[in-house]
Amino acid sequence: MSKVGDIDLQAENFESMVKGFAFQEFKMKDLVTEDSANAQIETYYRETATELTAGVSANVKGIPRLAAFPYGAVSWTKVQATIEKYGMEGIVSWEDAMLDNIPVIAREMIRIARAVAYAVDLQIYTALYAAAGNTVAVTAGYEWNSATVDNRDPVQNILDAKATLRVDNFDPDKNGFLCLHPNDEARLAGNKKIQLYFGKFVSASGKGYDTFCNLKLIVSNVVTEDAGLVAIAKECGTWKQASPLTVYTTPDKGVKYTIRAFEMGVCQVTTPNALCTLTNLKV
Repeated sequence: MSKVGDIDLQAENFESMVKGFAFQEFKMKDLVTEDSANAQIETYYRETATELTAGVSANVKGIPRLAAFPYGAVSWTKVQATIEKYGMEGIVSWEDAMLDNIPVIAREMIRIARAVAYAVDLQIYTALYAAAGNTVAVTAGYEWNSATVDNRDPVQNILDAKATLRVDNFDPDKNGFLCLHPNDEARLAGNKKIQLYFGKFVSASGKGYDTFCNLKLIVSNVVTEDAGLVAIAKECGTWKQASPLTVYTTPDKGVKYTIRAFEMGVCQVTTPNALCTLTNLKV
């Protein structure tokens, strides 16, 4: 039984703060719906994105009197994804926990939780980027850091990406996100045309830019530099979660403390055409 002042009780209270910190730091779960998983292999279906047509010999419009209706059928592609476990643990000696000048257990918990959260974040982004149904490649010589300053037009590139989603009948102005590497975000925010667009295509708070072209901004190191992603959140994919991020400390009194963090799940890209990649952003 724990009593006030015991290190395991303090670590248990600290767990919720660590998990909250990890969730604030890592953002890719904002892009997907979250659903529980209860099987090692999760099966889902990707629906054909194109609108149904009646084929070559018949039309949806202009059916003659008493004529048969043209036939249309939706198709799906079966996709399977395997649940994976993410985890890490560390050990702190009893002496270090009692005598060190820094809160070693707290620091171990934060760093171990971050490692797991980062790995999950990376898996979600990698899955979404790889399966994206649309892409906009910036023309050589017009990159966001092109030597010819007047050639740089990131706002038009982002608008082009949004257009690909609209062509597929998705509305990027509803819950749309722009994901960028920190260096690419700096090139975007530092573009001289941004001030011209401010108030129309760009908005900002006291902490920096909030949106570009009405897309919420996510800046993360899991995003590969020189490439970005425009995503319609919740439409594009699902995080199938078998076990949420869990962080806890197991004491072995007088010997050590074991700190462990883990999560189980997999990202399913259910709607690839709700995603558009941006490539060739820098020279």
